[in-house]
Amino acid sequence: MDRLLFGDNQFFGVNHMSEEKARAQAIRFQDTDQIIAVLDAAYDEGVRTFMCTTHDKIAAICDHMRANPARYSDFIFYPCMPYAHKYANAVTEDGPLGALKRFLPSEGLFDAALRGGVSLARKDVEGVATLLIDAEMKMFEGLKTPVIFLQNVVVDLLLGLGFKDAFVIFANHVKRRYGAEPGFITMNMPRLLDLLDSVGIENPIVCANINKIGFRMSGGIEAYNDALKQRRFRAIAMSVFASGAIPAQEALEWVCGQPNVESIVFGASGRANIRSTKELVAGFWPEPG
Repeated sequence: MDRLLFGDNQFFGVNHMSEEKARAQAIRFQDTDQIIAVLDAAYDEGVRTFMCTTHDKIAAICDHMRANPARYSDFIFYPCMPYAHKYANAVTEDGPLGALKRFLPSEGLFDAALRGGVSLARKDVEGVATLLIDAEMKMFEGLKTPVIFLQNVVVDLLLGLGFKDAFVIFANHVKRRYGAEPGFITMNMPRLLDLLDSVGIENPIVCANINKIGFRMSGGIEAYNDALKQRRFRAIAMSVFASGAIPAQEALEWVCGQPNVESIVFGASGRANIRSTKELVAGFWPEPG
């Protein structure tokens, strides 16, 4: 994994500290061209991996990347699924059958509907789950997706329910069908690591809030520190700036000094902030050799 991953919160009006800033960003990035301009800036600054939800607008981004393969030859997507609002909106707009057609995988209506129908009839959780994964991945066809993430809204729900098999189903399917590594986003990293260990998912990729002040780190910062020192997994740190509560230099210096952090995911709305973040990380976290 690259050390710096570019996130998409800013494109969809997500800001955990400021509703006003979130609204302003949502308005600015209603135009897909504005999103592409920021992604171009990140790519030109050497940040080539885009960790994104499966929001409808990402489909247009994927279309743009496919249409310009020479420009984006090294561009990498890390899809994060599911984007629940997308399904709710599709049912509202198109009805249940229309929503089904919109999200069916590329092998066609009959095959996917049959697979889903049989799975539902048999209460086959694995069949339904893999159908939904394939539907989410449809927009990324032909693009590089070496890591595929399960979103925290599902990870933490399954974690709370103790539904261990779901993690194995997800991991096995993304490996077999997409040749990708499974990743898991969580708000409770220590507890998730225990569960993944218990089902034999070794050295997992786990994305969680990791920051100096313990912002949104369920289980407490000490438990996270212990996990980073003692557990075998590949950590991706998000919310490193604690939504602006920690100055950039202080936040990055701290997170770059933590053991077992392989990557940092961050968001920015312009080239200057992207470049500044990249330069700070390079200073605090020099490449080996």
